[in-house]
This record gives sequence, structure tokens and C-alpha cells, in this order.
Amino acid sequence: MSQTIEPPNPRWTSGTGTAEPPMAASTGLNRFLGGSPAAVFVRLFFVSMIVGALLMWLDIRPWDIFRAIDRLFERLWNLGFDAVREVGEYVLAGAALVVPVWLITRLLSQRPVR
Repeated sequence: MSQTIEPPNPRWTSGTGTAEPPMAASTGLNRFLGGSPAAVFVRLFFVSMIVGALLMWLDIRPWDIFRAIDRLFERLWNLGFDAVREVGEYVLAGAALVVPVWLITRLLSQRPVR
């Protein structure tokens, strides 16, 4: 009684050996969400309920979070332009020394060697 063992088919197959279409998880939306939209919605709902209960217990309201995020972006925005100005000053100060030295080295390297 010898039995031959067939190598696994690389395509999706049922036990009968006929090719089946790929599972629904291969659709773009399902891959993006990490599962079917309904399953992801249910998971997010329960996790949101648990985190929301914890935040309410800590007396943190949703609008407090949104206001804090708004203040954070406003501070980053204001800081961003100051930081750009400071970086520009650093670049100009460094360029005042680096560019002349670079130009002199380039001019000296162009000189023919005797």
C-alpha cells in the first residue's frame, strides 16, 4: 500500500484540489483596516468604550483632549517659524566661513601641479 503525497498547491485550494478565489482578507480595504470592516468596527467600539470609561474615571473629557491637541499644534506652529528663523541664522553664520574656505580650496585644487 504505497500512497503518493502531492506537494502543496501554492494557490488557494480546498481539499479537492480545485482553485478557489483568494479569501476576502486580500481586498484592499480589508488589508488597510486589518480585517473586515464590521469586525474592525466592533473591536474599535469596545476598545473605545474601555478607554472612554478610564478617561471619565480620571475626569478627562473629550473636549479637553481636543483643546489640548489644538494648543499643541498652535505652539508647534509658532515654535516652527522661530525654529526656521534660528536655523537660517545658523546656516548663514556657518556659510560665512564655510563658503570662502570651500572656494579657496576649489581654486587651489584647480592650479596645475608642477
